[in-house]
Amino acid sequence: MSGPLRERDGVRELLAAGTERARAGSGGAVLLQGATGTGRTSVLEDAVRDAAGRGLRVLRVRCSPEDTGVPFAAVLQLLGPVPDFTDLAPDPDDRGSAARLWRLLYAYAAQGPLLLAVDDVHLADAPSRRWLREAVRRIDRLPVLLVAGERNQYDIDPGRAGLAQSLPPSLVRTHTIAPLGDTAAAELVRAAYPAAGPDWTAECVRAGAGSPLLLHALLDDLGGTRTDGPAPDGPPPLPDTCAALYPGSYPAAVAWWLDCAGGATAEVARCLAALEEAWPQETPVPTQARGTRDTRDTRDTRGTRDTRDTRGTRDARDTRETRHRRTGGDAADPVGPDVARALAEAAGADPARVAGWLTAMTRIGILRPDPAGRPRFAHRLLRDAVLSGWPTARREAAHRVAAEALLRRGERVEAVAAHLLRAPGVGLPWALRVLRDAATVAVHDARPGDAARYLRRALDEPLSDDRRQQLLTELGSLEYASADGAVAIARLAEAQHLRATPRDRVRAAVALGTALVGRGEVTTALEVLRRTEGSLDGHPGLTRTVQTATVLLSDADLATRQETYRRLSESGRHAPELVGTASRALLVRYEATAGLLSAGEAMTRVRALLAEPSDPLAEPFLLGTAAAVAEWADELDEAERLVDRGLAGQHPALLHPMEHALLNTRADIAAARGDVARLIAVRGDGAAIAARAHSGPSNRDAHVLMALVHTGRSEEAGRLAEAFDLSRAPESWELNRFLYARGVQRLAAGDPAGALHDFLECGRRQTAREVLSPVVTPWRSAVAQCRLALGGGQEALALATEELRLARVWNTPRTVGRALRVLGTATGGRRGLHLAEEAVDTLRDAPADAGMELVEALLAHGRQLLAAGERGRARERLREAADLAERKGGLRLLALAEKALREGGSRAPTTVRTGSGALTASERRIVELAAAGRTNTEIAGLLHLARRTVETHLTSAYRKLGIRGRAELPAALERPRSPAST
Repeated sequence: MSGPLRERDGVRELLAAGTERARAGSGGAVLLQGATGTGRTSVLEDAVRDAAGRGLRVLRVRCSPEDTGVPFAAVLQLLGPVPDFTDLAPDPDDRGSAARLWRLLYAYAAQGPLLLAVDDVHLADAPSRRWLREAVRRIDRLPVLLVAGERNQYDIDPGRAGLAQSLPPSLVRTHTIAPLGDTAAAELVRAAYPAAGPDWTAECVRAGAGSPLLLHALLDDLGGTRTDGPAPDGPPPLPDTCAALYPGSYPAAVAWWLDCAGGATAEVARCLAALEEAWPQETPVPTQARGTRDTRDTRDTRGTRDTRDTRGTRDARDTRETRHRRTGGDAADPVGPDVARALAEAAGADPARVAGWLTAMTRIGILRPDPAGRPRFAHRLLRDAVLSGWPTARREAAHRVAAEALLRRGERVEAVAAHLLRAPGVGLPWALRVLRDAATVAVHDARPGDAARYLRRALDEPLSDDRRQQLLTELGSLEYASADGAVAIARLAEAQHLRATPRDRVRAAVALGTALVGRGEVTTALEVLRRTEGSLDGHPGLTRTVQTATVLLSDADLATRQETYRRLSESGRHAPELVGTASRALLVRYEATAGLLSAGEAMTRVRALLAEPSDPLAEPFLLGTAAAVAEWADELDEAERLVDRGLAGQHPALLHPMEHALLNTRADIAAARGDVARLIAVRGDGAAIAARAHSGPSNRDAHVLMALVHTGRSEEAGRLAEAFDLSRAPESWELNRFLYARGVQRLAAGDPAGALHDFLECGRRQTAREVLSPVVTPWRSAVAQCRLALGGGQEALALATEELRLARVWNTPRTVGRALRVLGTATGGRRGLHLAEEAVDTLRDAPADAGMELVEALLAHGRQLLAAGERGRARERLREAADLAERKGGLRLLALAEKALREGGSRAPTTVRTGSGALTASERRIVELAAAGRTNTEIAGLLHLARRTVETHLTSAYRKLGIRGRAELPAALERPRSPAST
């Protein structure tokens, strides 16, 4: 494909001036220099056409490497045989041959003005080059213009001296043909594809890399020009590999470019393309943010050579700004010495020449530095074309050498491992160490997929059975975390059959059991654990750990769970020495949910178990179970500390059922504190939810759903509620929790019948699991509320009464206060009013922040006071409810409180949202103590509050007062107060 010359006006003017001087009888020489593919031949052809049009006789030759061994081959082809010189032949004496050729040139010149066009003069034989240099010295008195095109590109192997190197600058006008600028290249693309968008055009420009040769070849392959019809309406998609290009002009052009550069340069270029595959993927830059090369033609004046073999006379300011955008800063050395050294070692080349080549290729546009300063090929197609046909073994060897070089220089392990991923097994200890370290880094950065890739590659290194078993256990765990369950189970099953220490066998069995339960294969999981338990004779501690895992994982199957806990209870009564601390903690949890003991008793037993020595493998089970019980007991600070300890003690690359349980407890703690913002922040995007929809909803999904309801985001809540097909979800306590949450969402959406169905189903499932206490899912209170909405007062009263009985067994303010609130509403009348007031008092005195439960209790009490005609007290309760709801972000309850206030005759705004008048009584007490210099711990002790409650009140007060911290409190409190609410 060819097209009009762009950005070449300067050289055309230079050549036109030389042509006119030749016509006037004064000869001269112009040397066109440039990198391969920049269009020297096109410029020369244009000069030939222009000279012929002006009446000059044209003699031309294109030098070839095949003729370098024939003396004067280039000049003979240039001057050509004529009738008077048919016997012309090379003379053994170069001087004699040169003289005869001079006579021939003089004969031509005598006939009229002459243009000598010599293309690729760098390929001419040595005698011809000497003859042409001498011609430059003589033709100034002849009507002859000599125009020669010479490749001028930095190669790894230095080339021979240029044609004009030994000539005085006054005798030859040297012009460097710069690479094509982005603007001109984009014009070429749009000429072929008028409908092309800016991003597609910019991609083509990058693939062209400033080379008209490459750009025209690419557009040829894309079918950009048609001689048989109009251009297509829109561009085809740019492929990822050159294999999709047809007929293959672009890769052929790249191959020719490499051939011209020589074997050493081609090797370095291919090594760079291979190494680039191991670098982090470059983020595409929007069209508007890309730097443009506004390239202008370079020319010299008065015969002075222009030594700038760059992209042209760019404006210096534009150059600096463009480099800053491309490298992410002021890159004094955009190539990077480390890259140059690693590349030199991989290619077996001189590091200094490699560094020079990288710099030169970056300046002409073949390479472009990424934000980290690494030189990359300008486009993926260019890189792919450079790699085409390179043997796989050579590519792998380059990656191994690069890995060794980076390791010696102390590069990051992931940078080294990225090359090992593309090399076969090294067979040396350092390779395994690097891959495992890289996997550890990826795990800590929450990139299980990358970590799994490193460990898969580590399996190619020589490994003992026990080391392979450890790797397979970690790899299977990571693959499971990457949502590759079937492969993960196969890895973990393989680990089970390898020789290993008892402790490693237990780790593998727990990981495999967890993965199987996650896939719904509970029976198989428990069989794996029982088989492992039977192989641990002489290791009682490990046996107890496996028993604990069996008990915990049995929760996923209703029938198995009941039998497992029955046997565990019997063992605890008859042979407690055989039951480990973690299993005893699970018994406490079971009895708590079954309504068999109080929160105080449960915490006493759990704290005693925590004080006992525990095997490290069993400790996560103990901490996770204790954290759940502490959260139910409203010991939220203690629960949070246990969660943090449990997560910190987890092996980051091993699948363990307690990691999921600990994260669930963390969500439970946030919900208990009414921290809806934190819950919503961890919900994940729609794609993540859809990816796990087949496995059923999680406890965290349930909390997010209720948080969306509380914050008034009803549409989002509705979408999340319908995201899971609960009819296909596997049996689990998490499914029951989500059923409860969906009931909350449906009730808030005005669908009490749908909510009633969800609450009843939740209750049926929980009862079947012997989970009777309302500490987990207070479904009876929820059903009672639905019955009241649907007119079933007596049934509601019975359910609320039973809920309060069970709540008093557990006996924490949160569960009791909630049950009192619902029973008060169901009872009505004066007794109902007393119950509602008791609910408020109970929740207000809770040792932990009662969150949304207190808001709902205040709202229920306020409504009952309105019904009883006590409007003053009702407004007080409702305003407090509104204020607390606003502070907690509970917009739905805030709206309900404001509505109730309006129904109660309140005409002023329900709350003063800003200023000191907006502070609640509790907030004012706390900020006054803080303004007086008291610490949060001291305030908590003086007011008998949890320190976190103090922090929550202070945060709310800062927002209302419009300040940023404690130091501004005194001045803020002295400002005039806003009018109080009425």
